[in-house]
Amino acid sequence: MKALLERNRLGELLVLNGFLTTSELHCALVRQKEEGAHLGRILVQQKLVSQQTLYKILAQQWTMRCLTAFVGIFLTFASFGVKSARAGSIKDIPAQLSLVNASSTAFAPLNSFPALFGSEERASSNLDPFTKWTGMFARFEIAMDQPRGRQVLEVWRHKISSYEGLPLEKMAELVNGYVNEQPYVLDSRNWGKSDYWATPVEFFQRGGDCEDFAIAKYVSLRALGVPEERLRIAIVHDLQKDIPHAVLVVYADSGAMILDNQSDNVEKASRITRYRPIFTINRQAWWLHTKPAMTIVASR
Repeated sequence: MKALLERNRLGELLVLNGFLTTSELHCALVRQKEEGAHLGRILVQQKLVSQQTLYKILAQQWTMRCLTAFVGIFLTFASFGVKSARAGSIKDIPAQLSLVNASSTAFAPLNSFPALFGSEERASSNLDPFTKWTGMFARFEIAMDQPRGRQVLEVWRHKISSYEGLPLEKMAELVNGYVNEQPYVLDSRNWGKSDYWATPVEFFQRGGDCEDFAIAKYVSLRALGVPEERLRIAIVHDLQKDIPHAVLVVYADSGAMILDNQSDNVEKASRITRYRPIFTINRQAWWLHTKPAMTIVASR
């Protein structure tokens, strides 16, 4: 297992699984350096591997990269039914910024949540492994009490206050467009790290990448009175770009909507085919998403 975790680059996994020779990989890497193209695309163009094989190895690559972080998460599932769920383990910081009356009943409870991108989901309230998510809330609480943080949030509150009381679909559309006006900046450039989950205060000052856009939209809608259970940050696999991505899922009465920094249009999740969900999360719980089990019907 240690060897697999250390050898999780695409080319090494293809060689390790017998789909590519070391000399073929070397030639492809030389071409990649010359052209600056994605290694997977070069391998498919040269017919060294099929698209099906490439997708299989990309899935394995993602699994290996996430395995260490997810060990604790999967152990949580093993303890289901043994100990009670720990709901509300994160302080409700967005509620402190609410623009609506705490007793507002504009949103009725949902009876069910539609399957996201056709997946099956399994829930856990143990958020301990998600330190980037929980750490963001801790830093956000501190930033709210600092002079610069208060200034940034005052501008933000003034902007979104005009959305209060609108239908959820329209509110989500306006929040999506407003947040998408911020600059997209890679974490490596912004923070000198490969992955950093910024607070809304940090995001509205410095821009951010996909999960930072999703977090800012989540906090904005919570401040506008949208209940926690109707919002989730979704970590997905973008099948078109072959990269992980983050969006915000908003559960309206008409179904799940996707707020994406790659589009100013708010789309229904049922109409989107480019994303495969990995996990979703909010302040109360997280959900592991898997492909639905296939049912085989015997012929007569």
